[in-house]
Amino acid sequence: MADPIIFNIQKFSVRDGDGIRTTIFFKGCPLRCLWCHNPESQLYKKELVFRREKCTACGRCVAACPKHGNVLDPAGPELRFDRTDCNICGNCEDVCLGSAREVCGKNYSIDELVKKAARDKLFYEQSGGGVTLSGGEVMVQDMDYVEELCRRLHEQGIRIFIDTSGHCPYENFKRILPYTDIFLYDIKAMDPELHKKFIGVDNALILENLKRLSDDGAGIYIRIPVVGGVNANDVFFNALIDFLKQNHIHVKEISLLPYHDFGKGKYANLGRVYEEELMWAPTPEEMGHYKALLEEAGYERVAIGG
Repeated sequence: MADPIIFNIQKFSVRDGDGIRTTIFFKGCPLRCLWCHNPESQLYKKELVFRREKCTACGRCVAACPKHGNVLDPAGPELRFDRTDCNICGNCEDVCLGSAREVCGKNYSIDELVKKAARDKLFYEQSGGGVTLSGGEVMVQDMDYVEELCRRLHEQGIRIFIDTSGHCPYENFKRILPYTDIFLYDIKAMDPELHKKFIGVDNALILENLKRLSDDGAGIYIRIPVVGGVNANDVFFNALIDFLKQNHIHVKEISLLPYHDFGKGKYANLGRVYEEELMWAPTPEEMGHYKALLEEAGYERVAIGG
């Protein structure tokens, strides 16, 4: 089996957990959140990103494409790109003068990732940081690879955070529990039908896995993307609080992540449609209200953003 595809390695990150971190983004996810700000993370394969606004219609990619997917419109001049038969050969990226084309995704060996991460150990140690494995969804990748990567990082004394939607077999979690310091666990909706509408699957497996992780003593930070039209309401937050309390979920921290559409342009670059009319950003006042609800329920470490 080929090594999993990584679509980004973000150094000196301060958003995906404590301290200064290296975040490794795995490509491929079983969910389809309508607000996903990294649509390039969804498919388990490399993709060609075409940034039309950077294209100068120079025509170099026309001759470079073995599938004849690029055509110059002389009336424009404008380049028409048909990605139907694109085999992600990368030829067009190699000849593009305007950086309008990029193959998204690269295979890395475990040795390569450990070496990249270990270079910044001093920063992790000084800041309380480490490595975050994110996605996409890391917990549905080749778990032999993920387990070995976690073990190797752990042996180097590097703290490991796992950013996860929780939608995976629980056996996958058990394999990396000995090496994982914190799970950044996303909760997006409590109503199963609403979850299915906006995320693509119901939430039964996600909630069950959260209970089992807590029972097994895992460190858990809950992360909630707060999205108008989906979960930005008291019904969701009260249902979440009830679930956490009734199931004795041990939560170290909760982060409220207000919806934004910063990734909207990525959809066009991948030839997809962004359904922005279904969602909107909550106001600062609403975010403060939801934070207060959680604090009143006894959760002391609640942050907006993170």
